[in-house]
Amino acid sequence: MDEDFYVRYYVGHKGKFGHEFLEFEFRPNNELRYANNSHYKNELMIRKKVYCSDAVLKELKRVIEESEIMKEDDNLWPLPDVGGKQELEIVMGNEHISFVTSKIGSLIDVQESQDPEGLRLFYYLVQDLKCFVFSLISLHFKIKPIG
Repeated sequence: MDEDFYVRYYVGHKGKFGHEFLEFEFRPNNELRYANNSHYKNELMIRKKVYCSDAVLKELKRVIEESEIMKEDDNLWPLPDVGGKQELEIVMGNEHISFVTSKIGSLIDVQESQDPEGLRLFYYLVQDLKCFVFSLISLHFKIKPIG
């Protein structure tokens, strides 16, 4: 990729099962790192690493650019609380944003916030990013061949 590009998303909380979280990042060397730490039913941490093509990162950049999240500000978003927090950091060229907010249970949480439009952009972008990452991970680590 020609310009600086980095994306990191984290969502987690500390509860009766310890520190449980989901985190992924797209690093400048085209590496996607994924971690899922859930102690529910004694699950262990899942870590995956995948190298993505430039075409994959181009699509990721398109999704982020079209969301217009880089124009947003998290000052009026709910602060992290005992229910957990979410973080989204994006570097695109010489633009750098970093958002921190509480976990969002549903669109009702978004609608009741002080900045429903900005938080709605964040909510839908995060859904798109998670889908994108889960697809890449599951395609790359498919155990049984299709067919």
